[in-house]
Amino acid sequence: MQKGLEILIVDDDSAHRVMLKKLIGGWGYRVYEADDGAVAIEEAGRRSFDLILMDVRMMNVSGIEALERIKMINPAIPIIIMTAYASVETAVSALKKGAYDYLTKPLDFDELQIKIARATEHNRQKKEIEYLKERLGEKFDRQNIIGQSAAMTRLLEMVEQVAPTQATVLVSGESGTGKEIIANAIHQNSSRRPAPFVKINCAALTETLLESELFGHEKGAFTGADRKREGKFVQADTGSIFLDEVSEMSPGMQVKLLRVLQERELTRVGGSEVIKVDVRVIAATNKDLKEEVWRGRFREDLFYRLNVVVLTVPPLRERRDDIALLAHHFLKTFAARNEKSIQGFTPGALRRMTDYAWPGNVRELMNTIERAVVLNRSEMIGEEELVFPMEEKALRDSAKAQDSLPAGSSLEGLPLEEVERRSILEMLQATGGNKSEAARRLGITRKTLRKKLEKYEEKNG
Repeated sequence: MQKGLEILIVDDDSAHRVMLKKLIGGWGYRVYEADDGAVAIEEAGRRSFDLILMDVRMMNVSGIEALERIKMINPAIPIIIMTAYASVETAVSALKKGAYDYLTKPLDFDELQIKIARATEHNRQKKEIEYLKERLGEKFDRQNIIGQSAAMTRLLEMVEQVAPTQATVLVSGESGTGKEIIANAIHQNSSRRPAPFVKINCAALTETLLESELFGHEKGAFTGADRKREGKFVQADTGSIFLDEVSEMSPGMQVKLLRVLQERELTRVGGSEVIKVDVRVIAATNKDLKEEVWRGRFREDLFYRLNVVVLTVPPLRERRDDIALLAHHFLKTFAARNEKSIQGFTPGALRRMTDYAWPGNVRELMNTIERAVVLNRSEMIGEEELVFPMEEKALRDSAKAQDSLPAGSSLEGLPLEEVERRSILEMLQATGGNKSEAARRLGITRKTLRKKLEKYEEKNG
């Protein structure tokens, strides 16, 4: 038996829960409690338990419902179902939904102890196998990231060159370009691969919470800190930490991050112990950090600490050769997921995707393909099934920008529709009549441009 493993007991019968806690705690396990399925779901989201022991019948959220939702959060947690209403149907239902095993009430304590030991040992072996797979698996290579355009080829060559080093890396690029994928590739192709790759979004948390998440906290450091907690830097020790949207850090957090980068040490919130850490930092931003420094929103000294090696992920509009490859990849993925036999795209659909500017980048393309797959009823996806919500917005934004010109402008006081028309015609003139280039600069598809021009001709005709 492995001592110190963490088990969550979920039961709305407080007397039964207390009895189990005392019994299982006496076997050497660390036991936590939840009096309802909803509480269990919350706890499972906060902590990766080694085992959950859960009653079926509970007042608010049932054990079966909680089982399903916990498995969505963390499929690896083994869950043993307890029921006083033993039936083949209950057991089969629980097992089908991912339960490791089941027990009937009143519990046989010897059987309980055996099943807990089996479940925790099984979980330990699974984790060990996954770790070995990671260690022995193939190194990252360019085939694992979809892209054959010149821009992506150059980027991936730099990734291969930088990854084996210990250098701090700053990954820049627009939202949705795949900065996290590049960061993961750097880690996976480095000597730190066996150790954790820990991720955190710096924009998603307040300054106080971010400090606690990054550096950890002592018990009682603030309201709700009921136990000591290790931060992301300690979790990533000997591995890599990915700081997404690092530009959104507050000035105070920038100072604290700078110290960790300089000294390779930290102190938990509310603590005094100095903790040494060996972590490779990979940061990401969708902003120009040089400009942020110039505007006084980002520390210059921190900028130079992060700016050792800069990798810029190109937007999708600058790697159009990759659009069809990515589209087919997403089509295959979502067709399999939704059990649909879609063969591909019509030539018109491929043209429309290639012509579109993709302001949301790869993320927008992925969402567009998923939507088309879900709604498609034939073997091919046509252009009419590709919906680009950002397309009309791009035109409106362009028109609004023109409409907000200073007093004296030739467009001042014109209706927005007329401003849009003139913007399109002026762009066509600027591109020498090249409709594809004009559409690209306007952020719309060539088809949309053509429809706009046809509408203008009808009005003038």
